[in-house]
Amino acid sequence: MSYLTLQQRQLDELGYVVLPALMSDALLAELRIRVEELFEAEGQAAGAEFRQESGARRLANLVNKGSIFQRVVSDVRVLELVRHVLGGDCKLSSANARSANPHNSNPQPLHCDMGAIPDDHGDWVCNSVWMLDDFTNRNGAMRAVPGSHRWRQLPQDVLNDASAPHEDEIILTGKAGSVIVMNAHLWHGGLANQTAKPRTAVHAFYCRRDKPQQQYQKQMLDQEAQASLTAQLRELLALDDAANDELSAASVIRSGFLK
Repeated sequence: MSYLTLQQRQLDELGYVVLPALMSDALLAELRIRVEELFEAEGQAAGAEFRQESGARRLANLVNKGSIFQRVVSDVRVLELVRHVLGGDCKLSSANARSANPHNSNPQPLHCDMGAIPDDHGDWVCNSVWMLDDFTNRNGAMRAVPGSHRWRQLPQDVLNDASAPHEDEIILTGKAGSVIVMNAHLWHGGLANQTAKPRTAVHAFYCRRDKPQQQYQKQMLDQEAQASLTAQLRELLALDDAANDELSAASVIRSGFLK
């Protein structure tokens, strides 16, 4: 059995796979520098194009903020797994960053991205989490409930407290430079960061072609950024897709837990 097949099987059965050392040292260093530049430049407004979160710094609309993020969202190794989850063709839904603040005692509740439940055609959301720092048991790594992507239920609908520990949850840890690919119907959430340093990741989030984007890329990208994109990236971002325009232009921005 090939390594790719093993990754696909884990995605099918557990709902996630961790890809160690997917990023080169150079890419990791460049991403760290650019993300921190953006946090400093945007200040209190960081993440405002999407949602801001108590206890964490956020960035949004990253494809508009540097060619390095275009490299991230179009990584062929990740896209192969994303397409496996989504059953074929996909498009970028959003590209954001999240940094769990030091000494933050507020974990995210368990949630499914976009509050999405699989429909009659199957799974329609898939996320990738690019670790810019080590993910450890103490610094706000992601927890997940293996197999929950098959349950067709939202945790907030069936749990008394979606922020409480779940008896079946595990913690997804890894070294900086690793990437998690996750069926985003999986119940998951960021843990509290109990350390003195932030824990930062970039999130490249994808959806099936027949669903609206979480962040309507054609509307969010400025003309200079759009002009710089290759044909393949324009396709991935659905910039010339009339059906996506109809789906996404009037859609309400949705998060799995942020209001």
